[in-house]
Amino acid sequence: MAKVAAMVMARKEDFENFPGADGAPTKLSIIVGENLRQLRRKNGLSLEQLGSLSGVSRAMLGQIETGKSAPTINLLGRIAEALKVSVPSLISNPGAGGTIIVPRDRATIVTSSEGGFVSRALFPWGDPQSVEIYEVTVSAQHRETFAAQPAGAKKNLVILTGSLEIVVGEDSPARLLEGDAILFNADTPHHFRNPGDDVAKAFLVVTGSDGSNARVR
Repeated sequence: MAKVAAMVMARKEDFENFPGADGAPTKLSIIVGENLRQLRRKNGLSLEQLGSLSGVSRAMLGQIETGKSAPTINLLGRIAEALKVSVPSLISNPGAGGTIIVPRDRATIVTSSEGGFVSRALFPWGDPQSVEIYEVTVSAQHRETFAAQPAGAKKNLVILTGSLEIVVGEDSPARLLEGDAILFNADTPHHFRNPGDDVAKAFLVVTGSDGSNARVR
């Protein structure tokens, strides 16, 4: 996992509410707050210490823990990275074992960049998964940047409609059209860009190096 950079202030957009499946961000805020508080205490960290590690201010962390604010995936990614856990472990209660059906209208949907990038989890959010599959949507002409994932993490992307350019580190852009697929190491910064005038959709598979979730952000 890449080391957390020097402290930076979160952008205003980082505190936009998640568009929960039931349209009730307050419920999600409470879940995130409870999970964050338990994980922080488990790691023996004060709010100040976690703030220093994550680059998120103590005040913001306090608002999240009390359920007053529901951060976007960008902000949760920084907190999860500091705690060395997955984003799903912050967002949901542990899921039950056995066969689980995730109805389309009840799937967890997370957005960033004011809707420019949308990911729909095709699995129940809860305990970290060894493999996570998302349906992602990228708006026309939109570019979404991702921080480095844990060492050994990989992403596999399959284009459903439209086209995307994938840039990993300093590599040249890889242009993917409908039906094309790419597998790459996600432990370096990378970004997706939709060069077209139409929305692009893809399946994104995320895996970690040690069988743990590498999160979508």
